[in-house]
Formats: sequence, structure tokens, C-alpha cells
Amino acid sequence: MWKNASTLFLVSALLILYSCAVKRTELPDYQGMDVQEVLYSRNDISSIETTFAITFEKDDTEMRGDGALNLLKNGDLSMRIYSFGFLAFEVTANNGIIKSNPPIDRTKGIILSSGLRDCLFWWDIKDFSVEEDESGYILKNMTRSLWINRETMLPVKQNISLEDGRELMIRYENPDYAGALWYPSKIRIELARYAVTLNIREISFLPGVQSEINRDRPDDRTFYDISFGQVAFKKGIVANGVDEPRGSVGVFEYTPYRIL
Repeated sequence: MWKNASTLFLVSALLILYSCAVKRTELPDYQGMDVQEVLYSRNDISSIETTFAITFEKDDTEMRGDGALNLLKNGDLSMRIYSFGFLAFEVTANNGIIKSNPPIDRTKGIILSSGLRDCLFWWDIKDFSVEEDESGYILKNMTRSLWINRETMLPVKQNISLEDGRELMIRYENPDYAGALWYPSKIRIELARYAVTLNIREISFLPGVQSEINRDRPDDRTFYDISFGQVAFKKGIVANGVDEPRGSVGVFEYTPYRIL
């Protein structure tokens, strides 16, 4: 009798543990689908909001922090970086003009403006040709080369040719998903002696038309739980595509810096 009872208890415990286990969503299988149709399916995304861990590297030095980004499809953005829970850096881009506090040099400006735009809106590439190899597709136009994995239809790497002859290199890793949309959660951007690595914590892909950046998004509610070295992302505010009204946040004074 005791043997049967203990066996029943063990089976019940295993069933409870199994039902409580986190079920990982499998990557969709896109084999056989047209790559242009997959890219087109993301065209209604007009803005991206995300929080992330960030590492800046230059030569043998690096700086780590946590950040929040509101990025429009046209390249306008508002980004804040925190270090040990304190606001350390803030930057906006509007119609190609970058303003930051503290000021940044030309290379950092390129990485944090057009670099972020093209790496996050990777599917927004125009007038491209398509080549195929055994692992996937290579999309090319006059300035960009984009490698896409055949099975996941996610980017693997991207090279962007700049007007001054330099090349911006972007590498993508660690597929994850927000709602029904998959994305690479680790992104590394390199230009000259600089490199920036983003490890995305939460992200929202927002549809609709936005003509200007809203500097209050994500707002102060997103950061009310800031602890040393970590930015808390308030569930239900921006995560998984949920877009709720935001309150206001104190405006920071910007030091103008134009990228010529």
C-alpha cells in the first residue's frame, strides 16, 4: 500500500513539474519561402522600442551600461545609457543631426545613428539583388550587403559601405522572440577602432505611422526599479508589442553636435 502511494506521489510530482516547465517556442521553419516575402511582412513596423545591456569598446578599453532606445524607421532616435543606475549618456538623432550629452565624435555618431537604424531595421533594404549559397541568401545593393539564414530568415551579418570609404560591420546572434516576431538578441557593430555590443533584454516592434520621435518613450515608469548595473523593464509597458500611454519624464539639456 505504501509502495503504491509513494509511486502515485512521485508520478503526480513529475506531472506537476512538467506542466510548470517553461515551454520554449521553436523557431519557425521558413525553408521554401521567398526571402522577399519574409522581408515585406515586416514593412508595417514603424518604430522599435527596446532595453538592453550595452558594451562600448575602443582599442583595449571598454565601458558597460544599460540602456533604452526609441528608434523610428527614418533613423530618428532617442537613447539613454545608464551606468550603475545613473544616467551617463543621452543622444538623439533628428533628420541626420545628432545631439548628445556628453558630446561624441564622428565615428561614435555613425555607430549610434545610422548603425543602429540599419542593424535593427535590417529588413528595410531597397533595390537589392539576391544571391544564394548553401546557408542562405545574400542581399546586395550599392551600399549594403546582408546575409540571411535560409532556415530562420534572420540576419547573420551585414556590411555597410560609408561615404568616406570605411565599412560598418554588423554581426547577429542568439535568436529570440517578442510575441510572434523573432529577432537576433545579440548584435555587435564595428567601425574602425570602435565596437558596440547590444544584448537585448526586451523589445517591441510597433506598427503604424510615426513622423517624429517621442523622447518620453520608454518613460520613467520603465526605469523605476533601476538597480546598480541593471535596468528593469516594466512588464506590460513596452514588452511584447504592448503599447500603452506613457507619462512625461524630465528633459535633459543637450549639447549640440552635428555629424558633418
